[in-house]
Amino acid sequence: LSSTLTTMGITVERMHHEAGSAQNEITFKYSDPTTTSDNIMRYKFAAKAVADKKYGWIATFMPKPWIDKAGNGMHVHLGLFDSKKGENLFFDPKGYAYISQKCRYFIGGLLEHARALCAIVAPTVNSYKRLIPGYEAPVYITWSKRNRSALIRVPEYFPGKEKEARIEFRCPDPLCNPYLAYAAIIEAGLDGIRKKIEPGDPVDTNVYRLSEEQRKKFGIKVLPASLKEALEEWKSDEVCIQAIGRETAEKYVELKTQEWKEYEPHQKSEVTMWELQKYLYA
Repeated sequence: LSSTLTTMGITVERMHHEAGSAQNEITFKYSDPTTTSDNIMRYKFAAKAVADKKYGWIATFMPKPWIDKAGNGMHVHLGLFDSKKGENLFFDPKGYAYISQKCRYFIGGLLEHARALCAIVAPTVNSYKRLIPGYEAPVYITWSKRNRSALIRVPEYFPGKEKEARIEFRCPDPLCNPYLAYAAIIEAGLDGIRKKIEPGDPVDTNVYRLSEEQRKKFGIKVLPASLKEALEEWKSDEVCIQAIGRETAEKYVELKTQEWKEYEPHQKSEVTMWELQKYLYA
């Protein structure tokens, strides 16, 4: 797969085994949102083709094929650069985790709109069976450095690599439409910069190990527990709606509401046959 992607002009930076059985993670070189979205679609096509044609396997991007195993995420790394000067607006050598105040505001915007964003970045019934405690998938709306239980993680900074200072948004999964997802994510972050939304203090401890009382003390909110709940949040978030256009947003809600209604008669906490039939090959 790595060789195939290289032939297709995608620069593969790393590829390794992940936590789940037969689960792999691949990281390809960053680019602008449209090019990255194109590469996500090309990558999924290549993975399915290589798995099927070379090995007779199924490569699935379903968020949670098995309820008791690690799910499939699509962690989005985000940076913001000055187009004229080329400088990384998220970097500050004196800031917490080497990030700037502008970056903190961007994080504040993402946290502010996180519940609504789920409707776009975690767009299926099955997505919410991945977003449960215990499998490195985020559930709580927090941020921190090098903390994989947080919704937004600030990756480790290495001296001399100022252009790599960035944040990681961890709730998207690979069944999202990346073009819509990037539009909504970036607009939510920019809303944070415009309104100077403070993200609050970072939570550097493992959030899964905090009691409910401790989470309340920190003011930690929770992501939606279902697609239906996420869609309700989306309907009242004007920033997210404007990001993809009102007409598109209305049609999206209509389609996803229908998807929820189709699933409702089959609703269970485990992964259902309805979900496997709907999402395994998506």
